[in-house]
Amino acid sequence: MKRLMLVMVTAVMSICLLGCGTSAKEIKLKSQSEKADVFREVIEGGPVPKGFVDMTIKASIKTHREGHYPLEPREQFHGNPDYPFLINVDGQAAIWKVDGSMDNIPPNDEKGRTSADPEAGPGVKYVLDKKIRIASGTHKIFFGLPAENFSKEFEVTLNEEKMYVLELKPLYREKVHPYRMPSFLEGIKEYEVFLNGVLVR
Repeated sequence: MKRLMLVMVTAVMSICLLGCGTSAKEIKLKSQSEKADVFREVIEGGPVPKGFVDMTIKASIKTHREGHYPLEPREQFHGNPDYPFLINVDGQAAIWKVDGSMDNIPPNDEKGRTSADPEAGPGVKYVLDKKIRIASGTHKIFFGLPAENFSKEFEVTLNEEKMYVLELKPLYREKVHPYRMPSFLEGIKEYEVFLNGVLVR
């Protein structure tokens, strides 16, 4: 019985490590630009040239504060400034580093019940908000969080003469004690992608 348990634990750990390794490898690869003329960041307003569109990219994540886990390496990004978000569009990469802010949503509501908000509790919130100018058409987008070994790839189609908001909303893993519910303290499970409020995938 012990031998069987050992084999099962080893197999699960191997799968997890393989998955993490694959994401880390993809993120490292996608952090390098193969092109430099796919998009540019828009700092100021102004008319959009014919054949192009402006798209605002929004993404967020809440993490535990620095030192929350005593054995976590000092080199980690959780709770620290310069949290990196990676975007790669059709081969052009950008890594935007974001300073977080303390965020403390009450863990209980006014009646003392445990909050169902997955971001309840003290932590650090990182919010990415960038606008890019890009040619109209269909584009392949790679979104990565190097600090989490998380990545996601999807396509969007952008029509000329429209403004777009691409929003990536975090879904967190579930904690199992004392209640089974999603919590930012368990890390990222997935991101939902919305283009102008419509679910992409």
